[in-house]
Amino acid sequence: MGKTFAEKILSLKSGRDVCAGDLVTVTPDYCISHENCASISQTFAKLADRVWDPNKIVITLDHTVPAPTADYANNHAIIRHFVKEQGIPNFYDMNRHGGICHQIMCQEAYSAPGRLIVGTDSHTCTSGAMGAFAVGIGRSEMASVWACGEIWLKVPETIRVYVTGALRCGASAKDFILYLVARLGAGGASYKCIEFCGPGIADFSIAERMTICNMGVEMDAKAAVCKPDEKVFAALKAREICGIQPVWADEDAVYCETIEISLADIVPAVAKPDRVDHYAPVDSLGPTAIDQAFLGACTNGRLEDLRIAARILRGRQVAVRTIVMPASCKVLEDALREGIVADLVAAGCTLMPPGCGPCVGACGGVLADGEVCIASSNRNFPGRMGSKKAKIYLASPATVAASALAGEITAWKPEEEA
Repeated sequence: MGKTFAEKILSLKSGRDVCAGDLVTVTPDYCISHENCASISQTFAKLADRVWDPNKIVITLDHTVPAPTADYANNHAIIRHFVKEQGIPNFYDMNRHGGICHQIMCQEAYSAPGRLIVGTDSHTCTSGAMGAFAVGIGRSEMASVWACGEIWLKVPETIRVYVTGALRCGASAKDFILYLVARLGAGGASYKCIEFCGPGIADFSIAERMTICNMGVEMDAKAAVCKPDEKVFAALKAREICGIQPVWADEDAVYCETIEISLADIVPAVAKPDRVDHYAPVDSLGPTAIDQAFLGACTNGRLEDLRIAARILRGRQVAVRTIVMPASCKVLEDALREGIVADLVAAGCTLMPPGCGPCVGACGGVLADGEVCIASSNRNFPGRMGSKKAKIYLASPATVAASALAGEITAWKPEEEA
């Protein structure tokens, strides 16, 4: 009997043959943390003096940059001291190399096929876009990993999502994943690994795969992964990463559920307040005025996302305040080089430094009581972006840009540009 991706990689990493439900002890290839490093370091200090391998630890500042309060600034200072003290080379501060942790993991090729990643952020599953088994863990668990280099995991069951067809004009990978979240439900993949495969996934770019893996956790999945292919291998080659041994499921693997989706059935959609699985096609909404549009976050702050927004906004003016946050400094640099930033700023957008900002309600555009925001981010819970009395609609970058122009939620219709 064949094995799923999760069973194969955790067998490999644990050094024994395992199946879904087994417990394994494994050593991660990389560990990722952000501002919560400050509290993790305090727990770590009770366990050990030195981290087990500083080269395996990646730390970014991304949730609260630039620091909007003295408390956040002090938190950053603790992290900088810890990084220096422990000799951790993979530190991404506020400089031209920084960005959101999940973007950094894929962009800088820490994530790769066959690697095991753990991170103290629920969206660590984003790294599955590169063919890695990537899971979120708690702060105390990370402190223990830093100290001893090991963690135990339960081998998850797997849901196979086989994707065919091609997207219609105006629809996107974000619309696809919003549809799947609604189909499975917010808890429909609890402690499962989701395998994305099929010709539809093969046609997606790495950026699009990052979007869909990123939102695996919104179904309560333990991990989400796309089958690695030449697009991934080419990206790794460009980073001079060699010797990668990809891992994928056997043809006769046993799944707890198999779902088949044709991309031809996907339409521009939103997740309505206050649940990520509160799905609705944009065309089914009545007039819905917005106060703010947000383009960015670890879900949709990549160059492709900014490029599609610039195409829609070029030569026009937004009707509401529109905040743009690139996912990394490299994304910002590339967008500047292409003229994308100039187009967005000319359209009236406010460009913010790379980071999470309003997505986590920390800085850079939080919402007031009663305000409505359309966002390319991944969560729309009450209080997620500021006031608990605000309303958040999740959508694709194209829908966010089109809505910013209209001042109300609307889908982008490419044929109208002809």
